[in-house]
Amino acid sequence: MQQQNMNMPNMNMQNQQATMQQPPGVVSTKDALYLTDMMSWNLLSAKKAHFFASQCQDPEIKSEAEKVCQMHARHYQQLLGHLGMHSGQQQPLNNMQ
Repeated sequence: MQQQNMNMPNMNMQNQQATMQQPPGVVSTKDALYLTDMMSWNLLSAKKAHFFASQCQDPEIKSEAEKVCQMHARHYQQLLGHLGMHSGQQQPLNNMQ
């Protein structure tokens, strides 16, 4: 029984992940697919919020929907900027319409 308890701290140390100091030089296929998904989700959310804001009659709700649109567009731009730094290509998110 004592041997099992002695092994427990070792197991905990093995399960902890080390913090990466720098990003890897290559993006894996899985990571690239996840980044593509995140960009798609943010772009779609920005477009939907923009459309919703254009349909709103209440100025307060319209204003909040535009804030949501801007937030998702900003997140999209941040992801694009991070990818652009590495690929040398950066395209801004233009008109939502």
